[in-house]
Amino acid sequence: MNILLLYGGRSGEHEISLVSCAAVARNIEASHKVTLISIDKDGKWYLQKEDLIENLRKNQDEKLSVNADEKMTVSVIPGGGREKALFANGHYIKADVVFPVLHGTYGEDGTVQGLLELAGLPYVGCGVFASAATMDKVQTKILLQSAGIPIVPYVCINRAQVNNSKVYDSTVEKAIKELGFPLFVKPCSAGSSDGASRADNAKQLSFALMEAFSWDNKVLIEKAINAREIECSVTGNSVTFSSDIKETLLEAYGPGEIVPRHTFYDYDAKYNDPDGAELRIPADLSKEKSDYIKETAKKAYAVLDCSGLSRVDFFEDRDTGKIYLNEINTIPGFTSISMFPKMCQSQGLSFTNLLDLLFKEALARFEAKQTLTTSRS
Repeated sequence: MNILLLYGGRSGEHEISLVSCAAVARNIEASHKVTLISIDKDGKWYLQKEDLIENLRKNQDEKLSVNADEKMTVSVIPGGGREKALFANGHYIKADVVFPVLHGTYGEDGTVQGLLELAGLPYVGCGVFASAATMDKVQTKILLQSAGIPIVPYVCINRAQVNNSKVYDSTVEKAIKELGFPLFVKPCSAGSSDGASRADNAKQLSFALMEAFSWDNKVLIEKAINAREIECSVTGNSVTFSSDIKETLLEAYGPGEIVPRHTFYDYDAKYNDPDGAELRIPADLSKEKSDYIKETAKKAYAVLDCSGLSRVDFFEDRDTGKIYLNEINTIPGFTSISMFPKMCQSQGLSFTNLLDLLFKEALARFEAKQTLTTSRS
């Protein structure tokens, strides 16, 4: 099978994508032919040299970067399909399955997924709607709440409200009155805790909002929960699963727990500080609570029409024991310390077998879509 990996991207999580993609490349079954395309921070695509894969597999210290050779610039051809959708350096690039190992904006938010749909290429992960909906934390909350899934209380504020001082002030006052300090402030559509911070008073809230609005035009103000952070991996296709194709069936793995050693599980704790957090798999939960989390993770996955894979994140309130669904990550981290592959591995699904499952599910979803009628003629 010809596997094409996309990495880098126009995102605050560009550097994390490089690490995730290197780990994916090293763990793909050797029988597959792997092609790498990097995306720089301006969004330009470049075909990478063939020997890069071999170097990654031979040297565990080898790191990915973006080799921006203009002669290797990639063009995407709508309708080209697996044989002729991608073109670089005078030839077409064959791709049976594309894995966009891209985190955050312009990668996890439905934009790349839409491009791959137009190109006629099978790809790993959620479709356009699920990717876009889960990337927007407020839209995720609205959809989950409509399905009766508990979420953390919140107030949303957007750029238009900021531009009207009276509306802005009243919205901030509403958040303080209804939610109370401490509060968490997050950009609605950023990942890896980019732009996120905790506010314990009005002054800190003002600075937190300024930081969040530098990342996004919509910002989420959430009640701070005295919480344990619990995560669950899910694979399968919530829309077209079939008992005849086991890779499409919904499966939940874990749950695991993240125990931050920072104030909260911020970017530094996730990626820069090797002692920033302790990962516990399985999480120390009763069987009843563990089963509830796994079933709720699959339910949320289905509510959002997810497919391929997602990491579903929960909070358990230490004071009340109540479980809240925090967010859904449709292209979770695939680094050597990432929770998604570790939770799968804890239940016997190795990294290599996980990737094969994702490739087969992507092909099954693509084939199912090809049977649909798109024209009257």
